[in-house]
Amino acid sequence: MKLNIKDKFNKILPADPVLENSRRQVANACFSYVNPKQTSKPQLMHVSPEMLKNLGISEKDAKSTDFLNIFTGNKVLQNTKPYAMCYGGHQFGNWAGQLGDGRAINLCEVEHDSKNWQLQLKGAGETPYSRTADGLAVLRSSIREYLCSEAMFHLGVPTTRALSLALSGDNVMRDIMYDGNPAYEKGAIVCRAAESFLRFGSYEIFASRQDEATLRTLVDYTIKQHFSHLGKPSKGTYIQFFKEVSERTLKMIIHWQRVGFVHGVMNTDNMSILGLTIDYGPYGWLEGYDYGWTPNTTDRQHKRYRYGNQPNIGLWNLLQLANALYPLIDEAEPLEAILNQYKTDFESGSLSMMRSKLGLQNEHENDQKMIQDLEDILHLTETDMTIFFRNLSRFKKENPSEGIKIIRDAFYKPDEIVGNIETRWDDWFNRYAERLQLESLSNYERQKEMNDVNPKYVLRNYMAQLAIDSADKAEYGLIDELFQILKKPYDEQPEYEKWFAKRPEWARHKVGCSMLSCSS
Repeated sequence: MKLNIKDKFNKILPADPVLENSRRQVANACFSYVNPKQTSKPQLMHVSPEMLKNLGISEKDAKSTDFLNIFTGNKVLQNTKPYAMCYGGHQFGNWAGQLGDGRAINLCEVEHDSKNWQLQLKGAGETPYSRTADGLAVLRSSIREYLCSEAMFHLGVPTTRALSLALSGDNVMRDIMYDGNPAYEKGAIVCRAAESFLRFGSYEIFASRQDEATLRTLVDYTIKQHFSHLGKPSKGTYIQFFKEVSERTLKMIIHWQRVGFVHGVMNTDNMSILGLTIDYGPYGWLEGYDYGWTPNTTDRQHKRYRYGNQPNIGLWNLLQLANALYPLIDEAEPLEAILNQYKTDFESGSLSMMRSKLGLQNEHENDQKMIQDLEDILHLTETDMTIFFRNLSRFKKENPSEGIKIIRDAFYKPDEIVGNIETRWDDWFNRYAERLQLESLSNYERQKEMNDVNPKYVLRNYMAQLAIDSADKAEYGLIDELFQILKKPYDEQPEYEKWFAKRPEWARHKVGCSMLSCSS
């Protein structure tokens, strides 16, 4: 198997001079060299054909022992030096100091079709940044990462990608709910890919240590390799760099809100400098439309990372990045202006996104009020977000009285749609019908437009859990079925209609389906 290796990160940036793989504080370095752990009996479960193509790997090569060994950590590619990245981060609002790649090891960078990919194994063993952990990953978290990163790509959400999913053949001890009941689970490894895995925390760590030299080196590298269109590094370029990171971050989060995705752990070490969705842990899709929902057990009390707060957290994280970049700029005003622009852009971007979900092409002064009223009504009784917006596309402006009937499948308790709730729905549908009269699109044209932004199929937690349960019995067909469905999330796919359904009751409180831990 031949890959066009073009390593830059570990050739240009300063390395940790200590080669011993021991837990430690790493100073004045962007990474530490470390080899993946040898696995006892690796087995490939799934490979993404699209990512094979993106990397220039043939289907035949993907079936080779070479491929299996390389992407489970048992073989190091010739002329490469794997490494773990050093970074810090704010976790749940508090500075956590050095974090780093505790269970991720970067293999190499590959260039193909004029695009650069960094390949990284998640769950391939301990690194100097593993702290008290073993650096390994389990089957459930690996399946969730693999399926979700590819699903998000096809939804049109900026994201890291996944190349392969494999069993390690080793068992891993985990306390799934942090309740003092650890148990052995099957170990697994995902190979994920992105142009870069740099995070906000990659810059914060050097600013926190007042290591301005390494900070400048890393920022200059980032601009030259990933933001070269901004020009050569300078004070002005640093400001433009922050502006673009802010814009990309907001664009990503608005996409999250559009499809009902909740990241679950938006710490600054989980925020990509490229505006990609990164680190799929305790994520989830909204079942009932609920601004207060978080899938993360660790966040259950304060709900910092709840669905409705994601845009605000994006801004808070950008403020931390601005603080980290400040020593290179030495001027607060331009950074503050960019952060203020984020707030303005979120208001307009969010409104535009919601208009698209409702099939409104033109702007009207009452749209904000109509959308706010809809969001309020959606909170009155548990209403499935995905089914509601998908079925709403069938609404006909000539028949507003049919509104509730069209969306009835989205209600978890249809018998609650009486009295005041029914009245409010009827009133809203009448206003919606009047608003649609101001649009030039026919019902058919609007339905097509709405179906292009409102997915029919998303990776609901119960679906992922069913795939996990099957894979635990060495049955991998469901992984592939979900993988195929999620490639075309906006298509009707009548053969997969059974997956266009509300979360079943058995999944409401089941571990892995409602709440997830950071080890998920």
